[in-house]
Amino acid sequence: MEWTDEGTIIGVKAHGESAVILEVMTREHGRHLGLVRGGRSAKAQPQLQPGNHVSLVWRARLDEHLGEYKVELLASHAARLMEVPIALYGLGTIGGLLRLLPERDPHPGLYEGLAVLIAHLDEPRFAPALVVRFELAMLAELGFGLDLSRCAATGSTDDLTHVSPKSGKAVSRRAAQPYLDRLLALPAFLVEGQGGREPSPAELLAGFTLTGYFLRRHLFDPRGLQEPPERLRLVEQAVRAAGNMPEADSSTD
Repeated sequence: MEWTDEGTIIGVKAHGESAVILEVMTREHGRHLGLVRGGRSAKAQPQLQPGNHVSLVWRARLDEHLGEYKVELLASHAARLMEVPIALYGLGTIGGLLRLLPERDPHPGLYEGLAVLIAHLDEPRFAPALVVRFELAMLAELGFGLDLSRCAATGSTDDLTHVSPKSGKAVSRRAAQPYLDRLLALPAFLVEGQGGREPSPAELLAGFTLTGYFLRRHLFDPRGLQEPPERLRLVEQAVRAAGNMPEADSSTD
């Protein structure tokens, strides 16, 4: 068995004295593992780092075997990402989420979303909101998507401010009033047509709280798992960074 693909490294695990098991989110073969002989050498280690974009040739005698990778570096992102704490925590968070996917099951939408994340993960202005959107995409990809397009009670698409924790559907401000203590906040940057400005610290926290609730309910708790510890650090870093940023100039010419 043999195939060629490309992907983003999301994990590396030592194997024996000199090899590693490389975990890659590939374009056509989903989350896929393979053995890299000599992967712990001084030459190979800088290339085999999470975040790097690589070309792969995978070979195995049978399809169900672990198989071996031949790896060629296409784009090095790891060094850039390692310099920014929010990027490191973001990588750990996304890697933990992607490990919930069935191995070798293609998810082209998540693959493309991961590429966008890697490009901006070291930019505190954009990375946290992109991670929240990626978490929403993960939920949708696994069959637990939220409906944030219209109010569950009235059908209106205007003034959506909350989400029902039971149905995962949006609720308008007016319809939410009697049930505010039971609903989750819906930050404006997740509402279609309202994502033009940078989210405030409170909005970022609301976004992570929203996705975190449904990730625990549908993905972590049923598997007896805790959310990745990197995610807690990412939320702290994101809220702190947003609080220290100057407001963007919203004036028009």
